[in-house]
Amino acid sequence: MILSCNNISKAFGSDVILDQVSFHIEEHEKAAIVGINGAGKTTLLKIIIGELPPDTGDVVISRGKTLGYLAQHQELESSRTIYDEVLEIKRPLIQMEARIRELEQRMRDASGQELESMLSEYSRLNHQFELENGYAYQSEVTGVLKGLGFTEEEFQKKVTTLSGGQKTRVSLGKLLLSNPDIILLDEPTNHLDMESIAWLENYLLNYKGSVIIVAHDRYFLNRVVKKVVELEHGRSQVYEGNYDAYSQKRAMIRQAKMKAYLNQQQEIKHQQEVIAKLKSFNREKSIKRAESREKLLAKIEVLDKPTEINDAMSITLEPWTESGNDVLTIRSLSKAFGPLSLFSHVDMDIKRGERIAIIGNNGTGKSTLLKIIMDMLPADTGEIRPGSKVHVGYYDQEQQVLHPEKTIFDEIQDDYPNMDNTRVRNVLAAFLFTGDDVFKRISDLSGGERGRVSLAKLMLSEANFLILDEPTNHLDITSKEILEDALIHYTGTVLYVSHDRYFINKTATRILELTGQTFINYLGNYDYYLEKKEELTRVYTGQDGSSIQHKKAAGPLSGLTASSSPSSPPSNPAAASGAETPGKLDWKAQREEQARIRKRQNDLKKTEEQIQQLENRNGEIDALLTQEEVYTNVSRLMELNREKEEIEGKLEALFEVWETLAEE
Repeated sequence: MILSCNNISKAFGSDVILDQVSFHIEEHEKAAIVGINGAGKTTLLKIIIGELPPDTGDVVISRGKTLGYLAQHQELESSRTIYDEVLEIKRPLIQMEARIRELEQRMRDASGQELESMLSEYSRLNHQFELENGYAYQSEVTGVLKGLGFTEEEFQKKVTTLSGGQKTRVSLGKLLLSNPDIILLDEPTNHLDMESIAWLENYLLNYKGSVIIVAHDRYFLNRVVKKVVELEHGRSQVYEGNYDAYSQKRAMIRQAKMKAYLNQQQEIKHQQEVIAKLKSFNREKSIKRAESREKLLAKIEVLDKPTEINDAMSITLEPWTESGNDVLTIRSLSKAFGPLSLFSHVDMDIKRGERIAIIGNNGTGKSTLLKIIMDMLPADTGEIRPGSKVHVGYYDQEQQVLHPEKTIFDEIQDDYPNMDNTRVRNVLAAFLFTGDDVFKRISDLSGGERGRVSLAKLMLSEANFLILDEPTNHLDITSKEILEDALIHYTGTVLYVSHDRYFINKTATRILELTGQTFINYLGNYDYYLEKKEELTRVYTGQDGSSIQHKKAAGPLSGLTASSSPSSPPSNPAAASGAETPGKLDWKAQREEQARIRKRQNDLKKTEEQIQQLENRNGEIDALLTQEEVYTNVSRLMELNREKEEIEGKLEALFEVWETLAEE
């Protein structure tokens, strides 16, 4: 064990963020910390590195182990170039190399004891230099910078001229090259394109130290981590496995908790009904039995009802009308900015019901294509024809379609004047805007809040063709899953740009990769794209020795196409042979169970009727025993007493039968 968090608690005023959070990290282990926005993930990382003190609990790090931390936002101030800034991490090696060169010069003129001393130091430094990969540190720096998306031309840019995202990448490069024993990364993929994220995945998978990651990139987590620490309502729960394993286990645990709660509630209700029935018999023994059951019921540790995450969006996408089969037709589309050509002579057909993801490196023109389709930018050449009855809904990652001077409430009501105040508030509440929040100005909102407003407008548009630019940016994992589910069940057509590979894998039916100023068409999801990418890229570049002109596949996009062939349905020998299938067996079992329940209910009803008949007869005998002509007649008196004793015996047996039947 290299790191242990023991009962960490942290509150800000009355707001409890972390409540006795405990977990541990083994050497070489890769782990994720997940939870909704505001769950305390970043707070926990800051407590681990000592930037924040916990209210209670402690963090234990193995002796001599080093920590490295990448925060979400970097305030990197330096007059150095990108290359020199990252190279500075290798300062000890640079100094060691300089000392080795110095010793080489001085040893030429030394002799005797002085030379022997220099040789000893020279040998020791050379050995240390080699152990620390000193002969490759410059290529290591170059490799990391290129892996993080910097070109060699950018190496000489001054750090002071960089954007916030570029500074974060520089800081990440410095952290990786410093090789700490434990790396803590807070949203490391936010400013990386797909190639850089894939590079970082492989780097971390092969990293010799331990890694703790806070990220919303589920595909990244799926590949890298083998443990997930979930923060929910301040408490922690540890799951072994990657993100998919965590997601499945979490669903199973929540389902089991809800089932246990409902079963217990049903049992409590049943016991209360049995107690009430026993008391209604109004007999000493039945009342004692009822009291005994009441005592047992009072000792039950009542389970709390499992709480669902209460700050998740509620989104339903439904088109108001169906479009024609041809949703969008593009012919010979080209766009360049000065000497930079983004794409040229693009032909594209989009059909009803498709969910198409556009992917590619930053700056290749993905968002530009969407803006041209939306008539927000002019194309240089080409034609765009929407199909019949196409009604477009647009989600802009920059939220330029929102009005900064308006309140959230006005932004919705002005676009949908027929909605009354109550419905506007209900819609906004579904997107987590409640109370006075609805009167916040758009200009004062965070990126995530603006995104939720845009999604609310998208839902209300009832469009049958959705065009989305980075729709999952700023959303937490829970909100992403809700949007995924909404898109999967959406009956219209979707065209979107995204870097979220998990989101693409779940929702896309086709992928268009923008590379080399053209689109390569993949008829499948992201996993299929990865499977076929190398093959198609080789074909596209002509590396297989054949002409690209003969490799083009007929399909909805001019260019290269990869498609998966539908597999034939598996044969069903059981059905062919007339054997009973699992479905038939399940149906038979259900019928048998229903018959058993009906029999028990009938037996219970008959038992209660018999008890009632005997109780009535008992009452009649008690009434007879008060009559003078009966209690003065010895033989009649003895006869009635014998009958009463028989009734008591039968009742005792029937009460036991009733309780047994009631408990089944």
